[in-house]
Amino acid sequence: MSRSKARKKHRRDPGAPAEVAPRPRYSRLKLAVVAVAVAAAAGAAWSWWDWGGLVADVGQDAKQEIARPAAVESFPSEGRAHIRPGERVFYRTTPPTSGPHDPAPTPPGFYREVQLPEKLVHALEHGNIVIYVDRPDPAVMETLKKWADHYSGRWDGVIVTPYPGLEQSIILTAWQHRLRLKEFDADSAAAFIDRFRGRGPENPVR
Repeated sequence: MSRSKARKKHRRDPGAPAEVAPRPRYSRLKLAVVAVAVAAAAGAAWSWWDWGGLVADVGQDAKQEIARPAAVESFPSEGRAHIRPGERVFYRTTPPTSGPHDPAPTPPGFYREVQLPEKLVHALEHGNIVIYVDRPDPAVMETLKKWADHYSGRWDGVIVTPYPGLEQSIILTAWQHRLRLKEFDADSAAAFIDRFRGRGPENPVR
C-alpha cells in the first residue's frame, strides 16, 4: 500500500467527534472521599471539645471514646401549639417530650422545685435538655448542677428539675426523645446531651 493511501486510511472523518485523551479514573471520587473524611474528623474534634469536659467532671478520662446511648426512646411529635398561660395539657409521654406548651419556657438552670411540664416542653422545643431527678447521690447532684451551669444558652441549655418518685433513677428528655437511667451513668447522660442539645425544632443551633 502506498504512503498516500495509508495517510488517507487514517484521516479522521470531519463529522466525527474529536478524540479526547483518557483521564485518570476515579479522580473526582477520590477527592470526594478525602473531603468527607476531613469534614468528619473536624466535626468529631469539635463535638469532643464541646462536651468532653462533662465526663471529666465525674472523674472519667476525657480522651475516652464514648458510645451513643442505646436505650434512647423516640416518640412522634404531639404538636407545637401555644396554650393560654396557666392552662394544663395531658401529654401521652411521661415526662413529656413534645406537645402544646406554655408561651413562656423554663429557662436553663438547676431547680430545687418542680417545674410546670407545659413550660418544660417549650424549653425542649427551644433545643434544651431537661433532666429529671429525685434523690440521687449528692455527688450526682453536684455533677448535674455543673452541667446546668455550663450549658445555659437559651437555645442549647440544660435544665435539672425534681421529679418525685424516681428515687435513684434519672430521666433525660429532648424534643421527641427520652433516656431513662436506673442509676446515673455519666457516659450515657453526656452522650444524650451531646446528641440532642441545641437541635430543637424552633431554632436549631447545632
